[in-house]
Amino acid sequence: MSNPSSHPVFAPGSTALITGAASGIGLAIAKLCKSHGMNVYLIDRNAELLVNAKTELTGGNFGDRSVMVATYDVSKLSDWDSLKRDAAELFGSIELLVLNAGTVAKGGWEDNEYFSKILQTNLFGVINGINTFLPVVKQASAKKPTAIVITGSKQGITNPPGNPAYNASKAAVKSLAEQLGYDLRDSKTSVHLLVPGWTFTGLSGGGPDSTVEKPTGAWRPDQVADYMFKKMAEDKFYILCPDDDVNEETDKKRIAWSAWDIISGRPPLTRWRPEWKKEAEESMAKMDL
Repeated sequence: MSNPSSHPVFAPGSTALITGAASGIGLAIAKLCKSHGMNVYLIDRNAELLVNAKTELTGGNFGDRSVMVATYDVSKLSDWDSLKRDAAELFGSIELLVLNAGTVAKGGWEDNEYFSKILQTNLFGVINGINTFLPVVKQASAKKPTAIVITGSKQGITNPPGNPAYNASKAAVKSLAEQLGYDLRDSKTSVHLLVPGWTFTGLSGGGPDSTVEKPTGAWRPDQVADYMFKKMAEDKFYILCPDDDVNEETDKKRIAWSAWDIISGRPPLTRWRPEWKKEAEESMAKMDL
């Protein structure tokens, strides 16, 4: 029997394809899907971590074909072509597409390699995934509920200084997800932009082999997955996750202040400018959202 408090895509026998799934939020989403009786297809560049993930999901039963893994690079369109063929052979249909793979790097202006590496994975990894699997998900929607989840970032919304390539990649991902959500508004496929808060993953020092203790304010990946599950049940497109350091109200105020840079004709990124710091803090404290 279906759970009325969950999105109908989380159904026994349906299949989730998840990129960046060997650890962190991707693996947490895979565990969530598996707990609802779904098949899961885990995609990542790290073959060793994928083996560990499959072991964890199956209890070491590598004959369990409800959990399959494959090493692919989302930045390469040729890999997506192979992945599409493999997914059809293994599962036949894909009901839940989770485009979660992402990377970070240190760099700045005049560093083309830095920009290329981040944009190829974070942006074109999403573009390639949508263009390859949108027809597959649409076909599946004729028989079962379907959904597409795209992982964004708060840095793609409030645009804090210091990492222009990453911010730009996630801002573009937000725009793509919004366009896709609009274009599929009358279809049987729901679209969701997952925007994690501060999460302790491999990108923030919390990988599988890390000996670093989770910071007090950070969420665990499973908390993000659970929050996503809740908001998808509410049919929310924007899934803006809080954490134990920043609540939902604070996030909204920061987003509103950033938007007013444009509306009021202020310079960009005033929240981080020393001459605007006091006004920004006082204004956000008075906001009633």
